[in-house]
Amino acid sequence: MSFDGLFTYSITNELKDSLISGKITKIHQPYKYDLILQVRANGKNHKLFLSAHPSYARIHLTDEAYENPSEPPMFCMLLRKHLEGGFIENITQLEMERIILIDIKSRNELGDITEKRIVVEIMGRHSNIILLDQDRDGLILDSVKHLSPAVNRHRTVMPGHSYVLPPSQEKLNPFLIDEETVLKKLDFNAGKLDTQLVEQFAGVSPLFAKEAIFRAGLANRMTVPNAFLQLIEEVKSFKTSPQITVAGKKEMFYMIELTHLQTADRKTFSSLSELLDRFYYGKAERDRVKQQGHDLERFIANEKKKNINKIKKLEATLGDAEKANEYQLYGELLTANLHALKKGQKEATVLNYYDENGGTITIRLNEQKTPSENAQTYFQKYQKAKNSVTVVKEQIELASGEIHYFDGLLQQIESASPKDIEEMREELVEGGYLKQRHTNKGFKKKKSQTPTIEHYTATDGTEILVGKNNKQNEYLTNRLAGRDEIWLHTKDIPGSHVVIRSKEPTEETILEAARIAAYFSKAKTSSSVPVDFTLIRHVKKPSGAKPGFVIYDNQQTVYVTPDEDFVFARRK
Repeated sequence: MSFDGLFTYSITNELKDSLISGKITKIHQPYKYDLILQVRANGKNHKLFLSAHPSYARIHLTDEAYENPSEPPMFCMLLRKHLEGGFIENITQLEMERIILIDIKSRNELGDITEKRIVVEIMGRHSNIILLDQDRDGLILDSVKHLSPAVNRHRTVMPGHSYVLPPSQEKLNPFLIDEETVLKKLDFNAGKLDTQLVEQFAGVSPLFAKEAIFRAGLANRMTVPNAFLQLIEEVKSFKTSPQITVAGKKEMFYMIELTHLQTADRKTFSSLSELLDRFYYGKAERDRVKQQGHDLERFIANEKKKNINKIKKLEATLGDAEKANEYQLYGELLTANLHALKKGQKEATVLNYYDENGGTITIRLNEQKTPSENAQTYFQKYQKAKNSVTVVKEQIELASGEIHYFDGLLQQIESASPKDIEEMREELVEGGYLKQRHTNKGFKKKKSQTPTIEHYTATDGTEILVGKNNKQNEYLTNRLAGRDEIWLHTKDIPGSHVVIRSKEPTEETILEAARIAAYFSKAKTSSSVPVDFTLIRHVKKPSGAKPGFVIYDNQQTVYVTPDEDFVFARRK
């Protein structure tokens, strides 16, 4: 567990330094469990991100841009009513728990000063964000999640009820102990000293405990208390080194270096907020996309599979069609030997006069038909097969185009935001693949909006634009970009359209844009990915082509390796 009580202590201190006495200017609730408080403090604008997400609960400052709903949820409206214009008086951690209290003073409709408190409980799937009225002894005004008595006997989290803390774990505060206390609480004969540390001391996670035992070296009564308390002192005095550690396929974050993970890769950050922003970059978004786009992804995958099966059948048909010459030969040989054949024969062995060696050939017959009728049957098969070759090849080409189209959509889902998913759904409705969504008020119609394009910045400051679905790609390439600007796309690989907003970009900028194009493609986990670039004037959409499909020429190709850290750093 990375977000333990000690991490909560550290992030609380960081938020204090940035936000105390700050004025809350705006409040948004972009998603069901997430809130953003815009705070003006110390001459700067800050965005405080609060989340009670079951898997990604957290609190930190963020630089990320979030799409806000057209109609704010009721909880957001309540927060605006009580907190907008208010000042943050204090930010504290409740003992060593993963609970942060934000105290706010504001004025009500009558101009009287009121005191409110936001309680942020970071407890996995039980996480919550609760608004309390401190003028009424901490009465609950509302919360992101409601907890009724039927669900939890210990406490009720609903409007009008008094706030009750989660059950206490009755552990010792590690900031208030000495070596003797540590020795008394540990049984060195029982083993599993890291587990014992977690069980005895508040705020200590298995991650912290394993690090303490590792730093103790030869774990005994002399080394463990000292190593444990030294680590505790580092955290207490805010000597943090925010890092994301990748060990194998497992990624974790912490506010100190995890030296016990010796073979791991490490990335260090300047603040805990920057660390959390980076760690959760895309994770919660992917979860939301998975929920919103699961049905869409399944539909697209099924449509792709249908076309794959269709091609198999068409290729079998093409195999039959390619027997056209054989059918023609049978018809001609039967016609030449009508005088020697009789009705009722199951087969006929005749001289193949096309064979230079004068060999014979055996032809199957329908015993219910006359020799002449059998010959006509083969001529009919010949004509049908001959006519179908062109049609079948056209059908195979169309089905291959559909597979390419659906491959592109599946790739787009991998890096899509919730808004991108809705645009993709809209595209499939317009293409006749999906029916228009129906609501109680009739069919759900959306106003046509200009697609939102993602912006990135090259090292030299040049702007780079990225389309993440077909609607965005078409708008970017066909309408937004200038004719002499540079267009990029992975070579023969489904991916995003990327545009450099410069007529003469440097070679370094082209390579950076190519890395972004490679990241937003099906080859994002590959190395040495080929990326084509050319002028917009050389990019064309064929008449009747699928959305997002273009052809281009006069291109050059570079080979780059995608890097998520680089893409994250280049976002505007």
